[in-house]
Amino acid sequence: MREFGKTGMQIKRVGFGGIPIQRISQEETNKVIDELEKCGVNFIDTARGYTVSEEYLGNALKGRREKFYIATKSMSRDYESMKKDIEISLKNLQTDYIDLYQMHNVKPAEYDSIFGEDKAYRALVEAKEAGKIRHIGITSHGLETVEKAVESGKFESIQFPYNIVENQADEIFQKAHEKGVGTITMKPLAGGAINDGTLAMKYILSKDYIDVAIPGMDTPEQVRENTAVIDNATLTEEDNAKIAKIKAELGTNFCRRCEYCLPCPQGVIIPQNFLLEGYYTRYGLQDWAVERYNALGDGKASNCVECGECETRCPYELHIRDMLKNVVKVLEK
Repeated sequence: MREFGKTGMQIKRVGFGGIPIQRISQEETNKVIDELEKCGVNFIDTARGYTVSEEYLGNALKGRREKFYIATKSMSRDYESMKKDIEISLKNLQTDYIDLYQMHNVKPAEYDSIFGEDKAYRALVEAKEAGKIRHIGITSHGLETVEKAVESGKFESIQFPYNIVENQADEIFQKAHEKGVGTITMKPLAGGAINDGTLAMKYILSKDYIDVAIPGMDTPEQVRENTAVIDNATLTEEDNAKIAKIKAELGTNFCRRCEYCLPCPQGVIIPQNFLLEGYYTRYGLQDWAVERYNALGDGKASNCVECGECETRCPYELHIRDMLKNVVKVLEK
Protein backbone atom coordinates (compact mmCIF):
# COMPACT_ATOMS: atom_id res chain seq x y z
CA MET A 1 0.00 0.00 0.00
CA ARG A 2 1.13 3.54 -0.61
CA GLU A 3 -0.21 7.06 -0.33
CA PHE A 4 -1.67 8.30 -3.59
CA GLY A 5 -0.08 11.72 -4.08
CA LYS A 6 -1.36 14.15 -1.45
CA THR A 7 -4.90 12.80 -1.53
CA GLY A 8 -4.61 10.80 1.68
CA MET A 9 -5.82 7.71 -0.20
CA GLN A 10 -3.88 4.56 0.71
CA ILE A 11 -3.94 2.33 -2.36
CA LYS A 12 -2.49 -0.93 -3.57
CA ARG A 13 0.03 -0.37 -6.38
CA VAL A 14 -1.92 -2.65 -8.71
CA GLY A 15 -5.35 -1.23 -9.42
CA PHE A 16 -8.15 -2.23 -11.74
CA GLY A 17 -8.87 -0.81 -15.20
CA GLY A 18 -12.56 -1.00 -16.09
CA ILE A 19 -12.44 -1.11 -19.90
CA PRO A 20 -12.78 -4.95 -20.22
CA ILE A 21 -15.97 -4.94 -18.14
CA GLN A 22 -17.73 -4.05 -21.40
CA ARG A 23 -16.88 -7.52 -22.75
CA ILE A 24 -18.27 -9.59 -19.88
CA SER A 25 -21.54 -10.12 -18.00
CA GLN A 26 -22.70 -8.74 -14.66
CA GLU A 27 -22.14 -12.14 -13.06
CA GLU A 28 -18.57 -12.30 -14.35
CA THR A 29 -17.98 -8.72 -13.17
CA ASN A 30 -19.09 -9.72 -9.67
CA LYS A 31 -16.52 -12.53 -9.65
CA VAL A 32 -13.75 -10.16 -10.71
CA ILE A 33 -14.66 -7.72 -7.92
CA ASP A 34 -14.75 -10.62 -5.45
CA GLU A 35 -11.19 -11.46 -6.44
CA LEU A 36 -10.08 -7.83 -6.20
CA GLU A 37 -11.32 -7.78 -2.62
CA LYS A 38 -9.55 -11.06 -1.78
CA CYS A 39 -6.28 -9.75 -3.23
CA GLY A 40 -6.53 -6.40 -1.48
CA VAL A 41 -6.91 -4.34 -4.66
CA ASN A 42 -8.76 -1.18 -3.63
CA PHE A 43 -8.44 1.22 -6.59
CA ILE A 44 -10.95 0.90 -9.44
CA ASP A 45 -10.83 3.06 -12.56
CA THR A 46 -13.69 3.30 -15.06
CA ALA A 47 -15.24 5.96 -17.31
CA ARG A 48 -18.51 7.35 -18.62
CA GLY A 49 -17.36 6.29 -22.07
CA TYR A 50 -16.94 2.62 -21.18
CA THR A 51 -20.60 1.81 -21.96
CA VAL A 52 -21.90 -0.53 -19.18
CA SER A 53 -18.73 -0.49 -17.07
CA GLU A 54 -19.94 2.04 -14.46
CA GLU A 55 -23.29 0.28 -14.08
CA TYR A 56 -21.85 -3.23 -13.74
CA LEU A 57 -19.30 -1.98 -11.22
CA GLY A 58 -21.99 -0.14 -9.27
CA ASN A 59 -24.00 -3.34 -8.96
CA ALA A 60 -20.93 -5.38 -8.00
CA LEU A 61 -19.84 -2.91 -5.32
CA LYS A 62 -23.14 -2.87 -3.43
CA GLY A 63 -22.51 -3.62 0.23
CA ARG A 64 -18.75 -3.08 -0.02
CA ARG A 65 -18.39 0.46 -1.37
CA GLU A 66 -16.15 1.57 1.49
CA LYS A 67 -13.58 -1.11 0.66
CA PHE A 68 -12.69 0.57 -2.63
CA TYR A 69 -11.59 3.91 -4.01
CA ILE A 70 -13.56 4.60 -7.19
CA ALA A 71 -12.16 6.68 -10.03
CA THR A 72 -14.12 7.52 -13.15
CA LYS A 73 -13.85 10.11 -15.89
CA SER A 74 -15.74 12.07 -18.53
CA MET A 75 -14.99 13.34 -22.02
CA SER A 76 -17.29 16.34 -21.46
CA ARG A 77 -15.61 19.69 -21.96
CA ASP A 78 -18.37 22.19 -21.14
CA TYR A 79 -19.84 23.03 -17.73
CA GLU A 80 -23.37 21.67 -18.16
CA SER A 81 -22.29 18.41 -19.80
CA MET A 82 -19.75 17.69 -17.06
CA LYS A 83 -22.34 18.44 -14.35
CA LYS A 84 -24.69 15.98 -16.03
CA ASP A 85 -22.00 13.31 -16.38
CA ILE A 86 -21.05 13.54 -12.70
CA GLU A 87 -24.68 12.88 -11.74
CA ILE A 88 -24.90 9.95 -14.15
CA SER A 89 -21.70 8.47 -12.71
CA LEU A 90 -23.03 8.78 -9.16
CA LYS A 91 -26.24 7.02 -10.19
CA ASN A 92 -24.50 4.29 -12.19
CA LEU A 93 -21.98 3.58 -9.45
CA GLN A 94 -24.72 3.72 -6.79
CA THR A 95 -22.72 5.96 -4.48
CA ASP A 96 -22.99 9.37 -2.81
CA TYR A 97 -19.46 10.35 -3.77
CA ILE A 98 -16.68 9.45 -6.20
CA ASP A 99 -13.13 9.43 -4.88
CA LEU A 100 -11.45 10.64 -8.07
CA TYR A 101 -13.17 12.25 -11.04
CA GLN A 102 -10.94 12.79 -14.05
CA MET A 103 -11.12 14.81 -17.23
CA HIS A 104 -10.80 12.08 -19.83
CA ASN A 105 -8.29 12.11 -22.73
CA VAL A 106 -7.61 15.85 -22.82
CA LYS A 107 -5.67 16.70 -25.97
CA PRO A 108 -2.86 19.27 -25.83
CA ALA A 109 -4.70 21.57 -28.23
CA GLU A 110 -7.75 21.80 -25.95
CA TYR A 111 -6.06 21.91 -22.55
CA ASP A 112 -6.06 25.69 -22.12
CA SER A 113 -9.76 25.94 -22.99
CA ILE A 114 -11.15 23.67 -20.23
CA PHE A 115 -10.94 26.24 -17.43
CA GLY A 116 -13.42 28.90 -18.61
CA GLU A 117 -16.60 29.93 -16.79
CA ASP A 118 -18.74 27.67 -18.99
CA LYS A 119 -16.21 24.82 -19.16
CA ALA A 120 -15.88 21.41 -17.51
CA TYR A 121 -13.26 22.15 -14.86
CA ARG A 122 -15.61 24.54 -13.05
CA ALA A 123 -18.20 21.75 -12.74
CA LEU A 124 -15.58 19.49 -11.14
CA VAL A 125 -14.58 22.16 -8.62
CA GLU A 126 -18.22 22.74 -7.67
CA ALA A 127 -18.84 18.99 -7.33
CA LYS A 128 -15.81 18.72 -5.05
CA GLU A 129 -17.05 21.61 -2.90
CA ALA A 130 -20.44 19.85 -2.66
CA GLY A 131 -18.83 16.56 -1.58
CA LYS A 132 -19.92 14.69 -4.71
CA ILE A 133 -16.34 14.07 -5.72
CA ARG A 134 -13.28 14.13 -3.47
CA HIS A 135 -10.39 14.68 -5.87
CA ILE A 136 -9.88 15.98 -9.41
CA GLY A 137 -7.59 14.28 -11.95
CA ILE A 138 -6.79 14.33 -15.63
CA THR A 139 -5.96 11.67 -18.23
CA SER A 140 -4.33 12.10 -21.62
CA HIS A 141 -2.41 10.45 -24.40
CA GLY A 142 -0.55 13.71 -25.06
CA LEU A 143 2.58 14.43 -23.05
CA GLU A 144 2.15 18.22 -23.21
CA THR A 145 -1.22 17.91 -21.47
CA VAL A 146 0.10 16.11 -18.39
CA GLU A 147 3.15 18.37 -18.25
CA LYS A 148 0.87 21.42 -18.01
CA ALA A 149 -1.42 19.67 -15.55
CA VAL A 150 1.42 18.89 -13.14
CA GLU A 151 2.70 22.47 -13.24
CA SER A 152 -0.76 24.00 -12.88
CA GLY A 153 -1.58 22.73 -9.40
CA LYS A 154 -5.18 22.24 -10.55
CA PHE A 155 -5.10 18.44 -10.65
CA GLU A 156 -4.41 15.92 -7.90
CA SER A 157 -3.52 13.07 -10.25
CA ILE A 158 -2.40 12.38 -13.78
CA GLN A 159 -3.03 9.26 -15.84
CA PHE A 160 -0.91 8.47 -18.90
CA PRO A 161 0.16 5.39 -20.91
CA TYR A 162 3.33 3.80 -19.56
CA ASN A 163 4.87 0.42 -20.26
CA ILE A 164 7.99 -1.34 -21.51
CA VAL A 165 7.79 0.29 -24.94
CA GLU A 166 6.24 3.62 -23.92
CA ASN A 167 8.25 5.42 -21.27
CA GLN A 168 8.16 8.95 -22.68
CA ALA A 169 6.36 10.09 -19.51
CA ASP A 170 9.24 9.00 -17.25
CA GLU A 171 10.42 12.51 -16.41
CA ILE A 172 6.95 14.00 -15.90
CA PHE A 173 5.89 11.07 -13.68
CA GLN A 174 8.95 11.70 -11.52
CA LYS A 175 8.17 15.41 -11.33
CA ALA A 176 4.53 14.69 -10.46
CA HIS A 177 5.60 12.32 -7.70
CA GLU A 178 7.93 14.96 -6.25
CA LYS A 179 5.09 17.50 -6.24
CA GLY A 180 2.66 15.11 -4.57
CA VAL A 181 0.53 14.57 -7.66
CA GLY A 182 -0.81 11.01 -7.87
CA THR A 183 0.58 8.97 -10.78
CA ILE A 184 -1.55 6.39 -12.62
CA THR A 185 -0.27 4.32 -15.53
CA MET A 186 -2.71 3.05 -18.09
CA LYS A 187 -1.92 0.59 -20.90
CA PRO A 188 0.64 -1.34 -18.78
CA LEU A 189 0.58 -4.17 -21.34
CA ALA A 190 0.59 -1.71 -24.26
CA GLY A 191 -3.01 -2.57 -25.06
CA GLY A 192 -2.26 -6.29 -25.21
CA ALA A 193 0.79 -5.95 -27.48
CA ILE A 194 3.02 -7.17 -24.65
CA ASN A 195 2.39 -10.87 -24.09
CA ASP A 196 4.25 -11.28 -20.79
CA GLY A 197 1.91 -9.65 -18.26
CA THR A 198 4.07 -10.49 -15.24
CA LEU A 199 7.15 -8.86 -16.76
CA ALA A 200 5.14 -5.84 -17.88
CA MET A 201 3.84 -5.25 -14.36
CA LYS A 202 7.26 -5.81 -12.77
CA TYR A 203 8.73 -3.19 -15.09
CA ILE A 204 6.21 -0.56 -13.97
CA LEU A 205 6.27 -1.40 -10.26
CA SER A 206 10.07 -1.20 -10.23
CA LYS A 207 9.60 2.58 -10.69
CA ASP A 208 9.05 4.04 -7.23
CA TYR A 209 7.54 7.25 -8.61
CA ILE A 210 4.57 5.39 -10.07
CA ASP A 211 1.75 5.02 -7.56
CA VAL A 212 -0.54 2.59 -9.35
CA ALA A 213 -0.82 0.63 -12.58
CA ILE A 214 -4.32 -0.22 -13.78
CA PRO A 215 -4.31 -3.25 -16.10
CA GLY A 216 -7.68 -4.14 -17.56
CA MET A 217 -8.77 -7.49 -16.14
CA ASP A 218 -11.85 -9.54 -16.92
CA THR A 219 -11.18 -12.79 -15.04
CA PRO A 220 -10.23 -13.66 -11.43
CA GLU A 221 -7.15 -15.45 -12.80
CA GLN A 222 -5.84 -12.20 -14.31
CA VAL A 223 -6.35 -10.44 -10.98
CA ARG A 224 -4.30 -13.07 -9.18
CA GLU A 225 -1.53 -13.00 -11.79
CA ASN A 226 -1.16 -9.21 -11.78
CA THR A 227 -1.29 -8.76 -8.01
CA ALA A 228 1.24 -11.54 -7.39
CA VAL A 229 3.91 -9.32 -8.95
CA ILE A 230 3.75 -6.84 -6.05
CA ASP A 231 5.73 -9.16 -3.78
CA ASN A 232 8.58 -9.46 -6.29
CA ALA A 233 8.95 -6.32 -8.42
CA THR A 234 12.76 -6.35 -8.66
CA LEU A 235 13.98 -6.78 -12.22
CA THR A 236 16.59 -9.48 -12.82
CA GLU A 237 19.22 -9.61 -15.58
CA GLU A 238 17.00 -12.10 -17.37
CA ASP A 239 14.06 -9.71 -17.08
CA ASN A 240 16.11 -6.84 -18.52
CA ALA A 241 17.15 -9.00 -21.46
CA LYS A 242 13.51 -9.82 -22.18
CA ILE A 243 12.59 -6.12 -21.90
CA ALA A 244 15.28 -5.19 -24.43
CA LYS A 245 13.94 -7.82 -26.83
CA ILE A 246 10.35 -6.57 -26.50
CA LYS A 247 11.45 -2.98 -27.15
CA ALA A 248 13.32 -4.05 -30.27
CA GLU A 249 10.39 -6.06 -31.62
CA LEU A 250 7.56 -3.60 -30.94
CA GLY A 251 9.08 -0.14 -31.28
CA THR A 252 6.34 2.51 -30.95
CA ASN A 253 4.32 2.08 -34.15
CA PHE A 254 1.69 -0.33 -32.90
CA CYS A 255 -1.98 -0.39 -31.92
CA ARG A 256 -2.77 -0.19 -28.19
CA ARG A 257 -6.40 -1.32 -28.76
CA CYS A 258 -7.84 1.75 -27.03
CA GLU A 259 -10.61 1.67 -29.71
CA TYR A 260 -10.85 5.46 -30.06
CA CYS A 261 -10.60 4.86 -33.84
CA LEU A 262 -14.00 3.11 -33.83
CA PRO A 263 -16.60 2.96 -35.22
CA CYS A 264 -15.30 2.73 -38.77
CA PRO A 265 -17.88 3.94 -41.35
CA GLN A 266 -17.19 0.76 -43.36
CA GLY A 267 -17.39 -1.55 -40.35
CA VAL A 268 -13.69 -2.44 -40.32
CA ILE A 269 -12.80 -3.79 -36.85
CA ILE A 270 -9.48 -1.94 -36.81
CA PRO A 271 -7.88 -3.10 -33.53
CA GLN A 272 -8.81 -6.74 -34.16
CA ASN A 273 -7.09 -6.63 -37.55
CA PHE A 274 -3.87 -5.38 -35.97
CA LEU A 275 -4.11 -7.95 -33.17
CA LEU A 276 -4.39 -10.83 -35.64
CA GLU A 277 -1.52 -9.49 -37.74
CA GLY A 278 0.55 -9.48 -34.53
CA TYR A 279 -0.34 -13.07 -33.75
CA TYR A 280 0.73 -14.01 -37.28
CA THR A 281 4.06 -12.14 -37.34
CA ARG A 282 5.20 -12.16 -33.68
CA TYR A 283 3.79 -15.32 -32.12
CA GLY A 284 3.97 -17.84 -34.95
CA LEU A 285 0.20 -18.50 -35.01
CA GLN A 286 -0.17 -18.20 -38.78
CA ASP A 287 -3.00 -20.63 -39.46
CA TRP A 288 -4.91 -19.55 -36.35
CA ALA A 289 -4.59 -15.85 -37.27
CA VAL A 290 -5.65 -16.31 -40.90
CA GLU A 291 -8.67 -18.39 -39.91
CA ARG A 292 -9.89 -15.74 -37.47
CA TYR A 293 -9.10 -12.93 -39.87
CA ASN A 294 -11.28 -14.53 -42.56
CA ALA A 295 -14.08 -14.87 -40.00
CA LEU A 296 -14.18 -11.07 -39.61
CA GLY A 297 -16.16 -10.79 -42.86
CA ASP A 298 -16.80 -7.12 -43.67
CA GLY A 299 -14.67 -6.22 -40.67
CA LYS A 300 -11.49 -7.22 -42.52
CA ALA A 301 -8.78 -4.69 -43.37
CA SER A 302 -9.44 -5.09 -47.10
CA ASN A 303 -12.82 -3.38 -46.60
CA CYS A 304 -11.03 -0.09 -45.81
CA VAL A 305 -11.80 2.67 -48.35
CA GLU A 306 -9.08 4.95 -46.96
CA CYS A 307 -11.43 7.71 -45.82
CA GLY A 308 -8.99 8.49 -42.98
CA GLU A 309 -11.66 9.21 -40.34
CA CYS A 310 -10.01 6.74 -37.94
CA GLU A 311 -6.70 8.59 -38.10
CA THR A 312 -8.31 11.83 -36.91
CA ARG A 313 -9.39 10.02 -33.71
CA CYS A 314 -6.24 8.00 -32.93
CA PRO A 315 -4.52 9.49 -29.85
CA TYR A 316 -1.21 7.94 -30.97
CA GLU A 317 -1.39 9.49 -34.47
CA LEU A 318 -0.84 6.11 -36.11
CA HIS A 319 -0.91 5.82 -39.89
CA ILE A 320 -3.84 3.43 -39.67
CA ARG A 321 -4.56 3.27 -43.40
CA ASP A 322 -1.00 2.15 -44.17
CA MET A 323 -1.09 -0.30 -41.28
CA LEU A 324 -4.34 -1.82 -42.60
CA LYS A 325 -2.72 -2.23 -46.01
CA ASN A 326 0.03 -4.20 -44.27
CA VAL A 327 -2.58 -6.42 -42.61
CA VAL A 328 -3.99 -7.24 -46.04
CA LYS A 329 -0.49 -7.97 -47.34
CA VAL A 330 0.25 -10.32 -44.43
CA LEU A 331 -3.08 -12.08 -43.96
CA GLU A 332 -4.49 -12.20 -47.49
CA LYS A 333 -1.53 -13.74 -49.29
